[in-house]
Amino acid sequence: MGITWIPGAERLGDGDIGGDMDTPDEPARVVWHTTESGAGDAEFDSTADYLIEIGAEPHLLYDPTTDRLGQFGPLDQSARALRNDGDDRTNRTGRVCVQVEVLARAGEPFTGYWQPGPNFAALLAAVRSWGVPDVWPAGDLASDGSEATSRDSDTWHDEGGHYGHANVPGNDHWDPGAISRSALLAAGPGEGLVARDDADDADDATDVTDVSLVNVIAAAGTDPDAPQGATTHRDDVLVVERALCAEGLLATEWLDGSFGTSTRDAYAQWQSRCGYEGDDADGVPGRITLEKLGAEHGFRVTD
Repeated sequence: MGITWIPGAERLGDGDIGGDMDTPDEPARVVWHTTESGAGDAEFDSTADYLIEIGAEPHLLYDPTTDRLGQFGPLDQSARALRNDGDDRTNRTGRVCVQVEVLARAGEPFTGYWQPGPNFAALLAAVRSWGVPDVWPAGDLASDGSEATSRDSDTWHDEGGHYGHANVPGNDHWDPGAISRSALLAAGPGEGLVARDDADDADDATDVTDVSLVNVIAAAGTDPDAPQGATTHRDDVLVVERALCAEGLLATEWLDGSFGTSTRDAYAQWQSRCGYEGDDADGVPGRITLEKLGAEHGFRVTD
């Protein structure tokens, strides 16, 4: 179970924007839109009101110039920002289909001037908590309205990751424009399940990442030869922390790749959920509880 309501996001509307997903066994994804408007607080408020008025709410509204973030509805239900592809309800595709409207114009990619802050980091942590990998399955985004992009239905259904509105079958918009995909993914806490830049060398990427049990234990401070929060183990720890965050056990502010006191306390709570008590719920990961966490949140435990 991932994050349904993002900590720090403003609640917009009554929270009732959609319903259950049609294909919850399909991979999780996020779709990026632009509002084709200016930014700032007045624009944020008027755009939120307009989307509610016309019944076209996304899950999230984000201002790239102020880091302001609003949420219309829970991430585990559908939104209303996409057209259907015939009888295929694209808003309801996948485990989640998180819709993000950015206060920007496709013709001026927002990653060229934005100021991402803690709210954007929380946004990215939330979508990653659902197992959305750091990949762009449909490839390049459109740089103008005349440029064709892939809207392949098989890709849409079979591959999780990040999509532009321009990549969704049944839709004809070209937003969010030629944003920097690598800059967007780098603006969150650490790396996601699969890191990918703008190059065309990501065909070998998968939706599962490996986490070393030895590295996580060492980072927890129980290996005398490794300092607590050892930087060489940061990526492994971040995967575990995101999973704990998705379980509601760790605040997003502690997603830092350091297995410190807050992370150990959160992991102890996870061990308790798994049925362990007393000294067996000490916050130091063991294989059984780490594999159970991985099974829930899309990572694989290695030695």
